[in-house]
Amino acid sequence: MKVYGYLLFLAIILLSTKILGIATKKIHLPQVVGALLAGIILGPSCLGLIEITDFIKKTAEIGVIMLMFTAGIDTDMKDLKETGGKAFVIACFGVAVPLLFCGSLYFFFFERSADFMSVLKAAFVGMVFAATSVGITVETLNELGKLKTKTGATLLSAAIIDDILGIVLLSVLTGLSGRGEVGAEGGAGVLLVAAKILLFFVFVFAVGFVTKKIFERISEKHYQSRRIAIWALAFCFVMSFCAEVFFGVADITGAFFAGLILCNLTKSRQYVAKKVTVTSYMLFTPVFFASVGMRTDLKTMNFGILLFALLLIVLTILSKIIGCGFGARVCGSKKHEALVIGIGMVARSEVALMVAQKGIDAGMIDSKMLPAIILSVICSALVTPILLKAAVSKGPELE
Repeated sequence: MKVYGYLLFLAIILLSTKILGIATKKIHLPQVVGALLAGIILGPSCLGLIEITDFIKKTAEIGVIMLMFTAGIDTDMKDLKETGGKAFVIACFGVAVPLLFCGSLYFFFFERSADFMSVLKAAFVGMVFAATSVGITVETLNELGKLKTKTGATLLSAAIIDDILGIVLLSVLTGLSGRGEVGAEGGAGVLLVAAKILLFFVFVFAVGFVTKKIFERISEKHYQSRRIAIWALAFCFVMSFCAEVFFGVADITGAFFAGLILCNLTKSRQYVAKKVTVTSYMLFTPVFFASVGMRTDLKTMNFGILLFALLLIVLTILSKIIGCGFGARVCGSKKHEALVIGIGMVARSEVALMVAQKGIDAGMIDSKMLPAIILSVICSALVTPILLKAAVSKGPELE
């Protein structure tokens, strides 16, 4: 029974995540919230039915790699070019302010000294809330008929750049976290990490140039053939391996840039994204989200962590409104447009959970922080459509 128990566990995970995902979707929340709740119920917080085994860990890791690959391949470079400058400024403030606010809150609560590792841990917590998930925003703006406005286009572009900046910073933090002795080595350790990260991006550019040419030729004849989807996924896994093993960069960074390299394949891009998404969401992605929930033990929450969670929720929401709103104002947006952009960037979801998981794996985030992180992610998803509808309906017409 024990030998084949993983089959039963997989069945329970898949059924529970889908049932609760459908339930949360009916109340206009992302299905990821339902998957998280399923994991919390199955884990030590409630029923304690399933433990995090090595099999579940590796299955979840494949899920997060495939998620980041599809995020990269779904990136629309045309939209980025049209609103790139303004969106880049908004994204920079949208990453910097949450990193500062949420990281500082963690540092104030849990760190007692300003040494290198303490600051790095605080930066990891801040990075969790740097990236945006605009799925809810897109749905809300579409419902209000404002998705095709200039404000809507700027918001979407800023969210894409936001994710790219977040992934780059995650690469830096991951590299530094693997060098626990950096503090002792001083500048030499930091320079070594910086050199490896720089080499990684040189590698991405060189491999990307060659790979893009190869896939363009293949896609001319086989743009809707399963072989191109298989080759694309294999390329994703190779890039993930190279990022982690050769450059000390998070594997999801390699996966994301693998997707970016292939995002301009006009003929086969949508086909590859569809095939990978179906494969991912059939098995690997639900296991990832459930595993995050299963790692969460609500029983370990004390008054200090509860207070931290409540303040973190507030800063999670305010940091994006302040950061992205200020960035929009710097670029000449009107007050109302800046407010809509700021609110539209509030929601966090998949990327936040991925960064949190990477932080835990690297030993930079204590697993006791997961309840606070998950509560903040869920609350940001809850308030975004409410605040966005209020801001759009009560203000002047968006351009």
